Amino acid sequence: MSANDSFGFVAWFRQVTPYINTFRGKTFVLAFGGKAIAGPLARTFAYDVNLLASLGIRLVLVHGARPQIEEELREKNLPSRFHRGYRITDAATLDCVVDAIGSVYLEIEALLSQGLPNTPMANSPIRVIGGNFITARPLGVLDGIDLQYSGMVRKVDGEGLKAQLQLGNIVLLSCLGGSPTGELFNLPMEEVAEAVAVAVKADKLVFLADRPGVMSETGELLDELTADMASRLQGADWLSNDLKRYLPCAVRASRAGVGRAHLIGYEADGALLLELFTREGVGTVISRESLERLREARADDIGALIALIEPLEEDGTLVHRPREVLEREIEKFSVIEHDGMIVGCAALYEYGEGVAELACLAVHPAHRQWGYGEQLMKRIEARAVGVKQLFVLTTRTVHWFIERGFRLEDIEALPEQKRQMYNLQRKSKVLVKRLREA
Repeated sequence: MSANDSFGFVAWFRQVTPYINTFRGKTFVLAFGGKAIAGPLARTFAYDVNLLASLGIRLVLVHGARPQIEEELREKNLPSRFHRGYRITDAATLDCVVDAIGSVYLEIEALLSQGLPNTPMANSPIRVIGGNFITARPLGVLDGIDLQYSGMVRKVDGEGLKAQLQLGNIVLLSCLGGSPTGELFNLPMEEVAEAVAVAVKADKLVFLADRPGVMSETGELLDELTADMASRLQGADWLSNDLKRYLPCAVRASRAGVGRAHLIGYEADGALLLELFTREGVGTVISRESLERLREARADDIGALIALIEPLEEDGTLVHRPREVLEREIEKFSVIEHDGMIVGCAALYEYGEGVAELACLAVHPAHRQWGYGEQLMKRIEARAVGVKQLFVLTTRTVHWFIERGFRLEDIEALPEQKRQMYNLQRKSKVLVKRLREA
């Protein structure tokens, strides 16, 4: 391995470590249709599932089998009929459903059997179990049409599922459910996944879809949505068939307390890992509230602040601040969080007589395109009660500040205390912004 490759690997490993620590012991529900299993990346998806399990993540897998059911129906010359998106399942169709789902279930079990040599997860003692965790009831008659053996989730044995997850087992569930009278019902996979995620209080519900995520009308990937924003997109003409079915379930699950709902594509190798273990992700994440949170810094943010500003101190963008200084001045800082991680900070230092400094404005490189720097600047301005002039010292971002109302001044514009501390070697530019009239 070359030196550049080694450095890249170390940087990548350090980047994913916080996610590994955060996700250990958490519960994820992964939902995918029959197309994902029939596709060329089914085997690598199984590797990634076992990798998650090996990291201590508790997994429930919920699978569908729509294309496999269609194939069974064609072979038996039976019609494929739907009403309101639900399959009309008579007795003959139910036989095809059972055969197709059973076949897919066994195929997934085989893919997850990673004890074989020459596989990425060789010798990993990971167990896959199933069970009668889903109780179903019939949908009945809709608009005068009897859906017969098509049903919906009546109850989920959440405690039973949690018990299996605590033992370290991967739970594999299909879209079949039994009723208290012993009948089988064909259930929508996405509704099963939603009900399971809510019952086990999942931290994440992930749908693998036929698109990389939720798209705008112009075809742009919408990487983050609140539940309210996502609900307004339900049924949009430009959404794919998968997303039309999955999006409402993701919204309801998010509102019911599931931590995050993700929609990602099954056609991209490693999409699951990229979505979970990179800051940018590759799909759409839906949360009850915005993933962004702007707040004042606390003492327990010190470590995250150091990690954020250290690279900028090393390249000379920021002046070095020892840890003890940060600890002593933490109340001067505001931070912005993205999905629980601090990705930006700024500080306010007041010098009296209506003059203050905007200092240590820093945003993680992966998040600079989202306007976090401007949000932090406005936060500092809002905190600067009674301040008439705000100044900043910078060596790299002069034009950024000028575009936001600052003007260049000479050193004499600084308050006396700051002039005495001015570093002549850095030759920082002085920029001043008038906040309020005298």
